[in-house]
This record gives sequence, structure tokens and C-alpha cells, in this order.
Amino acid sequence: MQKTITGCFFQQMYSSLTGISMERDHMKDLRRYLALKYIQYLVLSSSNAVSILLGLLGSAYTMILLQSDKVSSKSTAVLISSLAQADILVFLSLVSDAVLGSFGAGVSPAASALVRILLTANAHVSCVLLSCVAFEAYLITFLPLESRPLRTVRNARLVSRVIWMLVAAECALFLMDDHLRASSSLGLLFQLSSVAAALLRSLSYILGILLRIVNVYIYYKIFFSMSPRSRLKSK
Repeated sequence: MQKTITGCFFQQMYSSLTGISMERDHMKDLRRYLALKYIQYLVLSSSNAVSILLGLLGSAYTMILLQSDKVSSKSTAVLISSLAQADILVFLSLVSDAVLGSFGAGVSPAASALVRILLTANAHVSCVLLSCVAFEAYLITFLPLESRPLRTVRNARLVSRVIWMLVAAECALFLMDDHLRASSSLGLLFQLSSVAAALLRSLSYILGILLRIVNVYIYYKIFFSMSPRSRLKSK
């Protein structure tokens, strides 16, 4: 009898929680998550413990949310999912840093470089994906019909894969450069990797600034295009 009462209690509690989750506006949650990520990667000059923690919690919640049937499978959802998955690199870097910290002074430079590379990969993937989401919002706002053949789930997955592969290649070059520096190699390979890594770091810095400018411009255009519509609706 007691088991029956307990089972009914948990069933009612689950039904209540399910009802709450179904009533919740998932799109508002996704927009809040995107706003958090824009602040974390495109507004703040450097990451801090609070923004990292909020970003990890937001990404974990978003990955769970995107599994819901209430969230439609669209290109924007694919990009947001890839953005949330990028924070797995941050989690791995924190775990690696904690493990390396337990070894103290015996940590190799290669291991320390790996932690930095994980954070670099996360930042670069996130910045580019956020710009892709902003560009898609621009297309939806100003070219909804013309851009519909481009805004497909297949294209979004392809774009996400290309971004991940390019960033992986970039980080592999950085790791090779750090390894050659640590081994005090002065051969031709070291010179080539050193020059390539320096050029790539400069390019990444310039690209980061350009992405910030483009994102501000896109949302400026979207905001002022939506304002007249909202005023017309209010009248």
C-alpha cells in the first residue's frame, strides 16, 4: 500500500514538472542563452570565473533543452547546439587544470599548453558560431524568402563541421609550435611553424575584432528595423 502511495506521489510530481516544462517558453530561454554567450565572448575583454560558470550552466541547460520535442529542429537550433557543445572544451580544460595542479611543479609545458589550446578552441568556435547565428538572424529579418534555401539543417551542420575542422587545424598548429619551442628545435620545420603560428594569431585577433563590429552592425540593423514594426502593432 505504501509503495502504491509513493508511486502515485512521484507520478504526480513528474506530471507537474512536465507540465511546467511544456508551458515554459523555450525560445526565450535560447535567446537568453545567446545573450549570455554574446556578452561572454564578444563583449567582455577577458573571461572570468563568473562568466565561465554561467556559460557552463547555460550550455548544459541548453543541451538538455534542445533534446525536447518542443524545440523544432531548424538551422538556428543546430548552430546553438554546436555552440553549447563547444563549452565541453572549457569543462575539459578545467578538469585538466585541476589534475595538473595536483602535480605541482612536475607539469610538462606540453600539458600546460594543451589547457590553453582547449580554451582557445572554445573561444574561436564560439565567436564564429555566434556570428553565424547573427548572420542567420539578419537573413531571416531582411531576406526571409530569398534565404530559405540556404537556411537548412543540412547547411547548418555543414557549417558547424567546417568551423570545428578549421579551429582544430589552427589549434594543431599552435600545439606543434609550442612543442617545437619546448624541444628547442631550430630546424626549418620550427621556423615555418613559428611564422605560420604568428600569422595565424594575428589573423585570429583581426578576425575577432571584425566579428565584433559585424555583430554590432547586424543587431543594430535588426533592432531599428523591428522598432517601427512594434510601434505599428502598438497603435
